[in-house]
Amino acid sequence: MAGMESTSAEMDLDRPNLEEYLPSDSIHGSGSPKNLHLRDLLDISPTLTEAAGAIVDDSFTRCFKSNSPEPWNWNIYLFPLWCTGVVVRYGILFPLRLLTLLFGWIIFWAGFIPAHILLKGQEKLRRKIERKLVEMMCSFFVASWTGVVKYHGPRPSMRPHQVFVANHTSMIDFIILEQMTAFAVIMQKHPGWVGFIQKTILESVGCIWFNRTESKDREVVARKLREHVQGVDNNPLLIFPEGTCVNNQYTVMFKKGAFELGCAVCPIAIKYNKIFVDAFWNSKKQSFTMHLLRLMTSWAVVCDVWYLEPQYLQPGETAIEFAERVRDMIATRAGLKKVPWDGYLKYFRPSPKLTEKKQQIFAEDVLRRLEK
Repeated sequence: MAGMESTSAEMDLDRPNLEEYLPSDSIHGSGSPKNLHLRDLLDISPTLTEAAGAIVDDSFTRCFKSNSPEPWNWNIYLFPLWCTGVVVRYGILFPLRLLTLLFGWIIFWAGFIPAHILLKGQEKLRRKIERKLVEMMCSFFVASWTGVVKYHGPRPSMRPHQVFVANHTSMIDFIILEQMTAFAVIMQKHPGWVGFIQKTILESVGCIWFNRTESKDREVVARKLREHVQGVDNNPLLIFPEGTCVNNQYTVMFKKGAFELGCAVCPIAIKYNKIFVDAFWNSKKQSFTMHLLRLMTSWAVVCDVWYLEPQYLQPGETAIEFAERVRDMIATRAGLKKVPWDGYLKYFRPSPKLTEKKQQIFAEDVLRRLEK
């Protein structure tokens, strides 16, 4: 018994003395204020409520969540049909689509290499041929998914002082838009064969690359953007202002860079039909090669593209307000839900300043309760 009492006493000594954190008047006063202060000190229900709400209603994570197809081969009648579909998609459609894509690459390189080497002195003709070849190759890519794309509105034209902005679901957004018009796109640098295509092919249509982690790249890109929109013969500039792929159900905040160029902003809304395949590319979980493989083994990629009316900065309107107005147009047309999140949080941890601010708010709340 003595040993147990000794252990209990040691445990009591190890416990924090909450009274040390209370004002002296609350300790030496009546019992009621002391109990009130202790209760208020330990009452973290507002913080818990906020935390629970963030878990239950996590609109940020939902923006980047892939929708798994619901299984429908759950009984003896449907299972044979499902097996037949797998055989058709993987045994017949995929080989044919792969051959189509390889055939497209053969034609492309047969035209691109001679034009790139032999027509160096004739820039205008070379750029025109390379532009048509890029559009053709993108058409082969779309054909390799059995892409069913419906375009609405006037086709973009080559004019100075304009920039096109679109919501972003996958890198195939660029391919779908590029098969109609040879855009010069602003894109993240990628490794592997995608990076090779960026350096050798897409630079011929004026594409601009950047790295999210390099602050110097942002300054260079901003300068190149301003120079590009001023050019008369440059391909139309395409920007995905969300800065990351979103699952085509939501739209995150638009970066304001595309809306500070002092030119017309032409919105493009892209909406995928998920009846056959979810076109969202979760780059943190899947390589682009595997993403293409999934598309090529699906039944079809179905989507609608709307070219909306050009928009201009209104008097007294800031670039951020302009970006939100354009985002609202795209979200309304494509049926997307707007959320007030920065898509770059997908790649970076929250700023220490944000964490410290939350801690400060909590500390001030505790002190305010103690001072009552």
